[in-house]
Amino acid sequence: MSTTTQAATVNAPGRMNSSSTARRLRALGRAELTLLFRNKAALFIALATPILLTLLMRQTASGMDLSGTGLSMGTVLIPGSIGYVLVFAVYTNLTGAYVTRREELVLKRLRTGEASDSEILAGSALPSVMLGVLQCVLLLVGGAVLMDLPAPERPELVAAGVLLGMVMMVGLAAVSAAFTRTTEASQITTFPVIAISAVGSGIVIPLDVFPGTLGDICALLPVSPLMDLVRGGWAGTLDGPESAKALGVAMLWIVLSVLAVRKWFPWEPRR
Repeated sequence: MSTTTQAATVNAPGRMNSSSTARRLRALGRAELTLLFRNKAALFIALATPILLTLLMRQTASGMDLSGTGLSMGTVLIPGSIGYVLVFAVYTNLTGAYVTRREELVLKRLRTGEASDSEILAGSALPSVMLGVLQCVLLLVGGAVLMDLPAPERPELVAAGVLLGMVMMVGLAAVSAAFTRTTEASQITTFPVIAISAVGSGIVIPLDVFPGTLGDICALLPVSPLMDLVRGGWAGTLDGPESAKALGVAMLWIVLSVLAVRKWFPWEPRR
């Protein structure tokens, strides 16, 4: 057997596994997307809420004293709208979806097939994540044009904030679903993350205008590093140590959410 043939034989299982994983993720994502489009209420909340809240936030932002922060009205509003997408279009919507699929025994049936636990959760999250990414792109481009903003100073930090945010929201949604008994109850169990993120994570009010100690504490909240990356990356106000800190805090929350899901996520209906 030639060296080329041996290499092909060794690598074939890996290629097959990657192909099988991609196929299962596509199938799960396609099924979940169909269910999402059938749920008009969830789809409306995911699409309309970030836009409506951004419009309402404009009045609040107009009264802020941004002198000395390096921020403008645009770099306050647009990253804030990204935060709303992460919280409402991804986190809140996906928490309800996880709970509904679990209570309907969909997740339990999926576990009897070939898909692993991580593939089931990731595949179910694909539509919400894709919808969130599309909204973020539209808000970034459209908002920049409408508000006549220059291009981001650090586009890699903006992209990192959005992508890490998607991963974090999927993990937090699964954690919240673990402690939610019914789909209706998800409106209650998601409220703490929504409230804390809106008030203390820089979505509405940038952390730059917070008093020193309070700002340092709020910077450790889940959505705070994402807002720092998007807002600071756009305005160019985030230096090397600050960007490293924001990336580290975001990664820490992702790791903690993954560990929590592995330990506590129930795959059967909660009684």
